[in-house]
Amino acid sequence: MWTAVGNYLLRSKVYQDCSCVSLLIQKGRSIITRSTPLQRSAGLVQAAQPFNMNARIQKVEALDANHFVCIHWEDGGKSLYPSVWLRDNCQCPDCFLHSAKARKLPFEDLDVDIGVKDITLTDRKKVYIIWPNEHTSEFEAEWLKKRCFSEQARAKMREELFLPEHEYWGSDLQFPEISFEDVLSSDESAYTWLSTLKKVGIVMLTGAATRPGELVKLGKRIGFLRLTFYGPTWQVQDKMDANNVAYTTGKLNFHTDYPVLQHPPGVQFLHCIKQTTTGGESEVVDGFHVSRKLKQQNPQAFQILSSTLVDFTDVGVDYCDFSMQSKQKIIQINDRGEMDRINYNNATRDTVFDISAEKVQPFYAALKEFVNLLNSAEYKVTYKMKPGDIVTFDNWRILHGRGSYQSGKEITRHLEGAYADWDVIMSRLRCLRKTVLNKN
Repeated sequence: MWTAVGNYLLRSKVYQDCSCVSLLIQKGRSIITRSTPLQRSAGLVQAAQPFNMNARIQKVEALDANHFVCIHWEDGGKSLYPSVWLRDNCQCPDCFLHSAKARKLPFEDLDVDIGVKDITLTDRKKVYIIWPNEHTSEFEAEWLKKRCFSEQARAKMREELFLPEHEYWGSDLQFPEISFEDVLSSDESAYTWLSTLKKVGIVMLTGAATRPGELVKLGKRIGFLRLTFYGPTWQVQDKMDANNVAYTTGKLNFHTDYPVLQHPPGVQFLHCIKQTTTGGESEVVDGFHVSRKLKQQNPQAFQILSSTLVDFTDVGVDYCDFSMQSKQKIIQINDRGEMDRINYNNATRDTVFDISAEKVQPFYAALKEFVNLLNSAEYKVTYKMKPGDIVTFDNWRILHGRGSYQSGKEITRHLEGAYADWDVIMSRLRCLRKTVLNKN
């Protein structure tokens, strides 16, 4: 069967759609408070437009003993669909619950070797299939075209659903800024904030009230915040008997938060309520950008950091008592060979190290080179938050730190922090996309 399909593909032009249009949302006013080179080049991001849905179907045909359906589009392209996939995704009320957008057909009732019995085209916009048991399915042209199996079409769908593109940056970063109140009140501003956060990795929200509780509003705007052992929100200030190094006045080196969790929070919010006069500057660095540089300069060091499981630990009492352990790779690579997370916090890196003794020194050497790059003036950005600022950043990508500041009898620096999961952020992004860009 597959030989026949392969030969057909060699003879045919399977449908590919290269169209990609960017849209900048404007409603008679600028959503961004300050234009930067990053913003002008790509920074304030909107998702790519979906495929051209206006193309009509020229003809349909069944191939390879009816195990495949080929659609010939009027624009000259072709798409090939396995019959078993079409049967599995029948959109009739018996097979699909449209109110929940969920499949009803049990997998155990699916014949994985099924072929179509008959196939017809209606008004060049609908494909009508009769199956061997006389069950019928009807598919809209737009629905089918969006789900074409060609590599280019699948890549386009990944882009539309997951916004995988990153805008890398170094010390030349100037923050994209958006009004906090605009984010709360305007869908366009909220969409711009989240899409920029996804692509650039960091956005500053300005003009929040200088009191605790503003991050709760932000959580409701996206859906909900992530509860951790430090509570739904947490207060970053100098504390007696601190149970976290962040609750001191000392310098914080570059780190990501919570690699001790098997699934660290994807996004972090830090709201400046009170700022010290001297010291306490914040620093950020694009971990993906630095990791790419490490791979270029020292592929062996990159390989070690992306393959060695490192132990992390955190034990204490806060929202409740806790005792956490995890094993994480400093640079996490996905199944496509792309970086999808940095897991590094020197404060919670465990004394336990579950590798053979001869691998320890090469690991330390690799990590040292990575940390040196993080601290290079070429890559890090130093800034000082003002009361009312809320920095929002990708905790899987951006490493952050803080300069030391002087302790006193009173609290001189107070930030409130909170986390959100990327699942929640992406859910809100897709909902806002539908509202703002009128996309299904």
